[in-house]
Amino acid sequence: MSEPVGSGTGGRRAAVLGSPIAHSLSPVLHRAAYGAMGLAGWTYDRFEVGEDGIAPFLEKIAGSGERWAGLSLTMPLKRAVIPLLDGIGDTAASVEAVNTVVFTDDGRRLGENTDIPGMVAALRERGVESVPRAAVLGAGATASSALAALARICSGEVTAYVRSRARAEEMRGWGTRLGVEVTTADWADAPRALTAPLVIATTPAGAADALAAAVPERPGTLFDVLYEPWPTPLAAAWAARGGRVVGGLDLLVHQAVLQVELMTGRAPAPLDAMRAAGEAALAARAS
Repeated sequence: MSEPVGSGTGGRRAAVLGSPIAHSLSPVLHRAAYGAMGLAGWTYDRFEVGEDGIAPFLEKIAGSGERWAGLSLTMPLKRAVIPLLDGIGDTAASVEAVNTVVFTDDGRRLGENTDIPGMVAALRERGVESVPRAAVLGAGATASSALAALARICSGEVTAYVRSRARAEEMRGWGTRLGVEVTTADWADAPRALTAPLVIATTPAGAADALAAAVPERPGTLFDVLYEPWPTPLAAAWAARGGRVVGGLDLLVHQAVLQVELMTGRAPAPLDAMRAAGEAALAARAS
């Protein structure tokens, strides 16, 4: 990645795109960053955009005459956007997924993936620098990012617990591509995953709730990528047993910090202010 819009002076626009998007906390986090960084005139919005809409959206803002700094992307756009970009970073290329687009002063669209370094940063913040083995629950797009993060911190085998043979083949393929030793197991055996030193739960809300009853007496670290509702039953049971828990808000904040730095050209982004804003927003939703 190079040459972001970057000077940080004057107004810029940014936004998060995806479908569904109404639940996204990204506007809260990015606006908190702009306020703490003194970026007057910077705005951050959300737009409901599906796969068929991403190309027209990019063309529309290119011809708008407005000064756009970048975009955050959620599903289903992380792979759909790649053919529309002028280049992508190595991290994004490793998993064929872009969650950040930066617009350069010379008009290029550059893609990057901050989910992967965001995962690593969230774990390191909680004292997890390396693990001898790990387990991944699920096999979607977030699971491939989890494998890429584990490639940086896991020295041994990763077991992925999945629901179908096709998903198992997909995860083994990602492991080969990312240089991670991946074995797969049937979802019915998922309680065994909880004995790993690090468990990364990438499943949708409710999918892993039944596993709460299987948390071992002395659990290691659970990284549950959900942030709403929080805590999940699995995370609550894990914490009750004294295990270390890293949550979805941790991931969201750390990947957003990297996005803000890429889009503004300024570092460091205000992690504490962004986290506080996210926590306050979730508390308000729960009340």
